This record gives sequence, structure tokens and C-alpha cells, in this order.
Amino acid sequence: MVATAQDGFLSPGLDARERRSTVTVLGAATAVFTYEPEGGAGASAPTVLAVHGFRGTHHGLLRIVDRLPGVRIVMPDLPGFGASAPLDVPHDIAGYTAWLGALADTLGLGRDAVLLGHSFGSIVAAHFVARHPDRFSRLILVNPISAPALEGPKGLLSRLAVVYYRAGAALPAPLGAGLLRHPLIVRGMSEAMAKTRDGDLRSFVHGQHASHFSSFASRDMLLESFEASVSHTAAEVADQLRLPVLLIAGDRDEVAPLAAVRRFHERLADSRLTVIPGVGHLIHYETPQPAAESIREFLAEEVQE
Repeated sequence: MVATAQDGFLSPGLDARERRSTVTVLGAATAVFTYEPEGGAGASAPTVLAVHGFRGTHHGLLRIVDRLPGVRIVMPDLPGFGASAPLDVPHDIAGYTAWLGALADTLGLGRDAVLLGHSFGSIVAAHFVARHPDRFSRLILVNPISAPALEGPKGLLSRLAVVYYRAGAALPAPLGAGLLRHPLIVRGMSEAMAKTRDGDLRSFVHGQHASHFSSFASRDMLLESFEASVSHTAAEVADQLRLPVLLIAGDRDEVAPLAAVRRFHERLADSRLTVIPGVGHLIHYETPQPAAESIREFLAEEVQE
């Protein structure tokens, strides 16, 4: 674990909860990090399968995990990111949803498990549930992608990002890899998304991005994943989501604007929306406590069969 209790942002007990395993899913090795509940809750604890965002790893969600000591949280690194090998099929929504279902089956997760997705993970999770409506009992989407990235006021920036990732894949290997992993570009992205004015927390966020944002398997799979992330939204399957859904949004999120999340919320058959003030697309880093409280309350609700 790169971030430790010495950083002051994760508790000393988190390492003790962690259990790492590697499973073969669709022919590829997937690294899975399971965080067991504290206090011997055992089988009575709710189980959450969590899917992280684009270019991230499971590390990004650790601050939320840390604030849910009574919950069993299973967090894989997405194929092609972190410690997980890439898939033999395209890294698009179809490929990732097929992987997600196969992973849940391999891990023996039943319908009572809860599915969580953050950012790009919200797209993967929502599309999986739309295709398999009875597979999970509830759905949690953090910073849910609710509007097309290539449209609206931020569309130009998204199209420039497409050029960037395509150039990274097309250039000769040293140049392309250097472009995609360039520290100044990673830092610029981190600076743009961070909203906190806490200097220590900003340093922690930048350090996390510097440590994990470039741990992708290849330039081609990174381009496939990015194109999937800007070609789809979680909201495009809103009418197919019939299970209880929790949306957690930041009121300063420029990647998943609050107005679009509210429209998504209004279209869902059974949903609740938590809006966290003063934060953008980094709820998982900057405001994990209110996010965890909202998740805890959602998990405590009785499921209406």
C-alpha cells in the first residue's frame, strides 16, 4: 500500500483489513484487494464490490473504505491498470462488463452484494446492471458520469484529450509512453481536479496521482479505455436501472456536472442523491467521510423485494 498511516490520511488499521488475491478472469490475471470488516462482523457484514475510475487503481477508494469498518469491500484493479493484466478482448464497455460479471461469479458474490462504481467505474457498473438487472441488490455511483463528455462546454477539452491519447498510442514507443506518463501532464490533471485548499491534502492527492495514474499495461489498452470513458455515460441506461441506486456527487464537479447528475437522478425509478459541497471529481480523496456516511445509511435501508 503506497499511502500508509504515516501520511495521516489512512488509519493504522486499514492494512490489517487487507487481503490480496489474484484470480483469472476471462483468461487474464486480476488483482483483487478485499478489506474485511473490523470487529468480527463476519458473514453478517454487507459486501460491496467496488470499481475504480479511469487510470486509477484500487488505491483511490481507500479513504472511503477506511471509513466503512463494518463493511466488507472487494476492490479489483481494472484490467490493464495497477496490478491487473489486460484483457484479450477490447477494453470497451462490453469487455469491462463481461469481465465484471465473470469476476463476481469467480469470487462467489451473490445477489445480496452491492455494486459500486466511481467515475468511469460508474459507467461500467451502470451498464452491467442494465444488462443483468437481477445480479446485484443495489447500486452506488460516486461522481457518476451523467452527460456525454464530447458535448457541452467541456466538449472541446474532451476532444483534445482524445487527440492526446491517440497520439500517445500512435507515436514511437518511447515518445508515446513518455507523453502519456509525463509528470507535468499528470500534475496538471491533478491540479485541475483538486478543489481542497488544505495544502497537506492537496499534496496527498498529487502524490496518489503521481504514484498510480501511470500504472497502465499498454498505450493501446489505455486508448481503448479512454475512448470507452468518453463515448458512454451511466445515465444513458437510467431507464433500465430498476434497483435502488445511490448517487454521490460533488457540487463543483466539472467532469460529472451536478446539473447532469440531478437529471440522471430524476430519471431513476428508485434513487437517492447525496450532494457534497466544496468538492469536485475527487470525492474519494477529498471528502470520504460524508461519502462513507451516505453509503452506510444506504446499506442500512431495508431492501423491498
